[in-house]
Amino acid sequence: MDELFDVAVIGAGMAGIIAARDLSTKGHKVVLLEARDRLGGRTHMDDACGTVLDMGGGYVHWTQPYTWSELKRHGILVNPPMEGGRHYWLADGAVHSGSAEEFYGIVSPLLERMFADSRLRFPLPFDHAAVDNAEIENETIEDRINSLNLSSYERDVLESVLSGLVHSYKDHGIAQLLQSAATYFGNYGCFFETAGSWGIQGGTKSLIDAILAETTARIFLSTPVSSIVDEGSKVTIETRDGRQFYARSTIVALPLNTISDVHISPDLPAMARSMIAKKNPTMAGKLWIRIRGEVEPFSIATPAGKYPLNAIRTEKYLNGDTLALCMCSDDAAIRAENAQGVQTALEKFIPGIEVVDIAYHSWVADEFAKGGWMMNRPGFFTTGAVELRKPHGNIQFAGGDISESEAGSIEGALSSGAHAARTVSIKLAKRETAQL
Repeated sequence: MDELFDVAVIGAGMAGIIAARDLSTKGHKVVLLEARDRLGGRTHMDDACGTVLDMGGGYVHWTQPYTWSELKRHGILVNPPMEGGRHYWLADGAVHSGSAEEFYGIVSPLLERMFADSRLRFPLPFDHAAVDNAEIENETIEDRINSLNLSSYERDVLESVLSGLVHSYKDHGIAQLLQSAATYFGNYGCFFETAGSWGIQGGTKSLIDAILAETTARIFLSTPVSSIVDEGSKVTIETRDGRQFYARSTIVALPLNTISDVHISPDLPAMARSMIAKKNPTMAGKLWIRIRGEVEPFSIATPAGKYPLNAIRTEKYLNGDTLALCMCSDDAAIRAENAQGVQTALEKFIPGIEVVDIAYHSWVADEFAKGGWMMNRPGFFTTGAVELRKPHGNIQFAGGDISESEAGSIEGALSSGAHAARTVSIKLAKRETAQL
């Protein structure tokens, strides 16, 4: 294709579609290339458990400026979480239970100790360089937990409440979690509410459809990209089937773990290449469970690596049954499970519970994701991600995986895509002015 676009956006997840929308509404000629046969990236809805469910990202909050602005813009509401019920947790080899007040009475002091320095480390959460955090950049979540000198019971309780976000405590750095807590006034509980409580009415597809209705970008589905070459005057993008697209600028809005599948020239700086090579370590997933009958609401928490199901809670009632959602810290521990296996795992906490159906999409096995939500490795949150966010000639990166705010979330993706679009639009305007 010899047509020259102002901007080629590669990847139609939340970051890509918002970048394409913003640029096209500014009058730029935009092409949006997506490897899948659908839009939305890791925000994906599918027929499951007798209804339509979000199999990837799905939670939002009114405290998230980019997300809330889009929801208000399009008249989309949010669903409140199911409240009440009993809490169960696995700690020191035994199952414990109690009310929400009893559970958080144990958890809150542990979280306060773990995140006590979050505001000191990130006094301006939107500016990672406000203070020098070299001291903690290579600290893992495991290192931080070790430093608290907890009993085995306390450690399991703390790890359980973190398991909904964590794949492996030794593979994730503490910096991202500290910055997330600092964003919400140093309160991890407030951050956790934004990360996993309030769903979008109509699901993520309603938001995606609303954003796309405003774009004039040319969209090509089933178009995986194989190479991106910045030639100075233009960028040449070649797809796996040999097609070529040309643009003055390019936004690469791909999951971190798939960027290495694309040849990029000229080479990126060493730190950016290192982050791409070492990848996002989150090999986790999201499991839906349909339970017979309208059971009393419940929440279950277990430490990552010590049980196949980790952060579980009832979400809603459906035609006389109950839907529960589980964040599974280890994709490998759940992929081979059937409904009976899930039931056995749940019965450890709630005897007699009956699993009717389960639904799971392995984002780890998915060719165009190769992993779950972003939780940075130690050494990259304030270095590699920062390097990737910088312009590289006519190539700009975007996405929830490298966002400076709320990485790994819909908010992170939307803010990153919007920022990339602004950066590229300003650069195009300056180039046009220089040519006059």
